[in-house]
Amino acid sequence: VQLQASGGGLVQAGGTLRLSCEASGLTFRIYYMGWFRQAPGKERVLVAGISRGGNRTYYSDSVKGRATISRDNTKNTVYLQMNKLKPDDTAVYYCAASRYGTERWTGGTDYWGKGTQVTVSS
Repeated sequence: VQLQASGGGLVQAGGTLRLSCEASGLTFRIYYMGWFRQAPGKERVLVAGISRGGNRTYYSDSVKGRATISRDNTKNTVYLQMNKLKPDDTAVYYCAASRYGTERWTGGTDYWGKGTQVTVSS
């Protein structure tokens, strides 16, 4: 199984970024997908989650109203669009897959991607 995240980079505060995560080696449509982030010296935390069919989503308070998670089951890809970026959004972003549970990540993580760095300059 591979979860290949891309789309990170350096962006100015107030800018927009779209992360993508392409999955291979698993039946993508039966997995809940999520985006986590880990800032230096901090724990990895759930930022957004999406149900198998894409009709239910979850956002952490830190990104609610600024982020949109979506998925394309025909392309085995999950996306995270983030607007109005802040320096506090600086972190390594990881995509993750969960076979069971909910989009709130109640079922744990089965697979992790390698992460993509997002740096927001002030």
